Amino acid sequence: MIVKRNLIYYRSVFDLPGKETELVKLQKISEDPNLWDEQTYAQQVMRRLAKLREVINTWNSIDQKISDGLELCQLDDASLRDELEAEVSSIEEFISKHEFDSLLSGKYDRGDALLAIHAGAGGTDSQDWVEMLQRMYLRWAETNNYQTDILDTTLGEEAGIKSVTIAIDGSHAYGYLRPEKGVHRLVRLSPFDSAHRRHTSFALVEVLPQVENDSDISINPDDLQIDVFRSSGAGGQNVQKNATAIRITHLPTGITVSCQNERSQLQNKENAMKVLRSRLLDLKQKEQEEQIADLRGEYTKAEWGSQIRSYVLHPYQMVKDHRTDYEVGNAQSVLDGDLNGFIEAYLRSSQNNTK
Repeated sequence: MIVKRNLIYYRSVFDLPGKETELVKLQKISEDPNLWDEQTYAQQVMRRLAKLREVINTWNSIDQKISDGLELCQLDDASLRDELEAEVSSIEEFISKHEFDSLLSGKYDRGDALLAIHAGAGGTDSQDWVEMLQRMYLRWAETNNYQTDILDTTLGEEAGIKSVTIAIDGSHAYGYLRPEKGVHRLVRLSPFDSAHRRHTSFALVEVLPQVENDSDISINPDDLQIDVFRSSGAGGQNVQKNATAIRITHLPTGITVSCQNERSQLQNKENAMKVLRSRLLDLKQKEQEEQIADLRGEYTKAEWGSQIRSYVLHPYQMVKDHRTDYEVGNAQSVLDGDLNGFIEAYLRSSQNNTK
């Protein structure tokens, strides 16, 4: 059976035996009564354990479906044909998705992601555009069964959002979101223009891998300036009376991160450190890429305004990715989170360009 052969092949490609061995080791570690003496390490172990269980249980479930299907086939009962065809279709869809996952071979592609959106040129329209993009990515994450946590939000003066940082957790979150990194351009009739004229707005999307314990990133506590302040909000009951928001400045690089969406100062500090680690890793990767490109004589600095994708709502509707020329006429479906076509087109194009 072709589906069965493919499943055996992809179990090997995704190193299921290796994951099962790692699961056994982590289960033994989780049973150590002293594990929670070091809470950060314990949390890392339990998160990894949960992910491994989810992956292995999913593959075992599919394997069981195939075995059950083969047994039904041997019964040669015509009344079961529709049920069998539905099962085969479900299994083939699962394998096809994981075949695509094999394109995500980067060091951090299989891990969690941090997504940050910043308003660019366009004033209030751009801040409104950031809020639209936030909704789009939250809908995408929900549809694809990812967990989200908004770590920090800076509201616009009149409307919208100046910037937002979102943690997106789940298998391959960073790998799938990585193609979204860049400037996103919106063309529409402005709801903030009394003359209702057409406006162009820009927003920058950053996608960073979440790194909890990376040997490449070490942070000296003496290099950190930590400030505590009151969280800003929409007013009324949303305004924090206590100083729980955290701002951390990494003095050697000047990188500043802040988190204020949690009511706990400790939780905000942990989230801010998570963002700082990711930004330091991103800085190191950019420096390495620049050095390599400089040696090749090909490096061109990415400037603001070189959009990767345009979303046109007037005078016609279209969303087009300028790197792959992939486009969709139903702009609303994209803004509702239907991004997988753009993501897959970019990843396949990138793979073809490296061959």
